[in-house]
Amino acid sequence: MAGTEPAGIFVSRDGAETWRECPEVASLRDAHGWSLPYSPEAGCVRGLTFHGRRTYAAVEVGGALRSDDGGETWRLAEGSSGDPDPYDPPAPFICPDVHSIAVHPSSPELVFAPTGGGLYRSTDGGKTWTSLYGCYCRAAWLDPDDPAHLILGPAGFVDSNGRIEETRDGGQTWQLASTGLDVPWRRYMVERFAQVGDELLAVLSNGHLLAAPLSTLEWRRILPQVKAINCVTAL
Repeated sequence: MAGTEPAGIFVSRDGAETWRECPEVASLRDAHGWSLPYSPEAGCVRGLTFHGRRTYAAVEVGGALRSDDGGETWRLAEGSSGDPDPYDPPAPFICPDVHSIAVHPSSPELVFAPTGGGLYRSTDGGKTWTSLYGCYCRAAWLDPDDPAHLILGPAGFVDSNGRIEETRDGGQTWQLASTGLDVPWRRYMVERFAQVGDELLAVLSNGHLLAAPLSTLEWRRILPQVKAINCVTAL
């Protein structure tokens, strides 16, 4: 499964030999006028997350999508209007500037989404959303063993005053989790997190890669000889 810019979702069932576009995504894109602040293209599917056959997609700028049949067909999650405005919607709607989305392993109903208007959580599969942190953010890590434990890369705005913070009470309180780092970073922020064994990796928007043990969150830069790192994965 792949998300594209302009916003679209494509599905392959034969090892990427052939691909089928999901036409309902393009229809939603055109009906609601999805857009991007940095590109002339019509929105972008920035992330996908899976829990069995339940699948969610993050759309910038458009909202949150949901599939209940393994990505074959898509619809707007009920708590997402599909309209690119406003950035500060009334409860229980999610900010439409969705940068990534993650479903917790404990339940297909428990979903978290970093957005341009803050970190949001849904406990009912995207029907309603609650804001956990009013900030600009692109990346969050979910503790697979404790849904109340989250690590977030908040910022003041795009690539401005970035840092790493942590909550252990489901977002009621947040603390800096930036040991070893000179934060806030004036001109960059966390782009994405990835867990590798007992360590957490953080890709920054300036291309640097950080690593820290999850037990201490004491950060260090790794692979400094590699320039402009954009993503990482564990094999």
